[in-house]
Amino acid sequence: MASGKLPPLDSRQVIKDLKDLARLTSTPDGAQRVAWGPVWRKARSWFTAKVKSELGLPVRRDSAGNNWVTLPGRRPDGVIIGSHLDSVPNGGWLDGCFGVICGLGALRRHRAAGKPPVTIHLVDWADEEGARFGRSLVGSSAAGGSLDPGRELAHLVDRSGTRLPDALKENGVDLNHLLRAQKELKDVRGKAYLEVHIEQGPVLEKMKKSTGVVLGTFGVERHLIRFTGQAAHSGSTPIPMRRDAFLAASEFALACRQIGLKMSGPTPETRVVSTCGVVRVEPCIVTAVPGVCEISLDQRALSAKVLARMNATARIASARAAKRNNVRVDWKAIWRIEPRPFNKNLLRLCAESVQEITGTAPRLPSGPLHDAAEMVPHMPTVMMFALSSRGLSHCKEEDTPLPHLDRTIRSFHLLVEKVVDQA
Repeated sequence: MASGKLPPLDSRQVIKDLKDLARLTSTPDGAQRVAWGPVWRKARSWFTAKVKSELGLPVRRDSAGNNWVTLPGRRPDGVIIGSHLDSVPNGGWLDGCFGVICGLGALRRHRAAGKPPVTIHLVDWADEEGARFGRSLVGSSAAGGSLDPGRELAHLVDRSGTRLPDALKENGVDLNHLLRAQKELKDVRGKAYLEVHIEQGPVLEKMKKSTGVVLGTFGVERHLIRFTGQAAHSGSTPIPMRRDAFLAASEFALACRQIGLKMSGPTPETRVVSTCGVVRVEPCIVTAVPGVCEISLDQRALSAKVLARMNATARIASARAAKRNNVRVDWKAIWRIEPRPFNKNLLRLCAESVQEITGTAPRLPSGPLHDAAEMVPHMPTVMMFALSSRGLSHCKEEDTPLPHLDRTIRSFHLLVEKVVDQA
């Protein structure tokens, strides 16, 4: 069929599909589409059936378990739309799946007009959340080549004792073949990657804006810091003579908060965050001075220089806290990723699309990581955000009011149209 005029921008079918998926895969506690589990498989089966019945297209699974839909164009060069169907336990109705279902709407729109000028791909990345085994971005990082399956995945076990390699096998995926997805991504010949997601934060709502242009994803420095003192009886050991590891960790946590406050700039793109989210104390009894305390540190910034300065300042703060409390401090790296700024040309097209629909195009960085970050080294990439009510996500209260959802869907479909035309 020859290429014709695209149908008008319309969000109604996308919103209906999102509600249908929520009914299918949620309980009163929220969404239950945890990767590699039965509800996630149900969601993917529902999605596959929709693609086949509505578009007449097959769904192809790559070696990392990512599901691909391809709408052939007049040229093989591809525009990729991506996100994920998996959720955290008791999650929200929009996180991740919004991008996949909105992408399906874009395919539906271009299919109705005939053969697009370039090929359009839609990918549902596998296990973006890492909710079950703790490693996020599994499918996209395998395709992007930043994953080391043997070192990072082979040893992982969920709370029920199931090994990740066994969960993969149950879903038709072989741990030893995950990295074949790199070649499969190259074969797609992607010239642009587009993703839409809910913000998962309060910035757009505070600005009273429906939709935002995402500048890039924060770089992350994640470490486990261990303070080692000496356990002692809480009744018989005078406070000045204690070697209290928990007090050292507490001082360090407060210092990290100040680092985040002092190094944050006045604009969204210069904002940084610094979080101590895990604390483990030994011997953890009411009558003992803590002899050991482990505390996590997660620092994020859009600037690599700022992130490095934050990390260096935190190391100085840990040494000071250790010295004041007469304890030892050791650092262990958990994970890091450099900042991933998005493509300037796609940022321009994204801003144009948002502005045409909403009147304004606020720009902000993404604090959470997304699959888009793994695509930045491989092709021009950009993301779009929808307002999140009260900034909530990863919970059943997650929501985006329908008028804001409508404007974001139409903005994203317009972006897809512009990128396909330019590509």
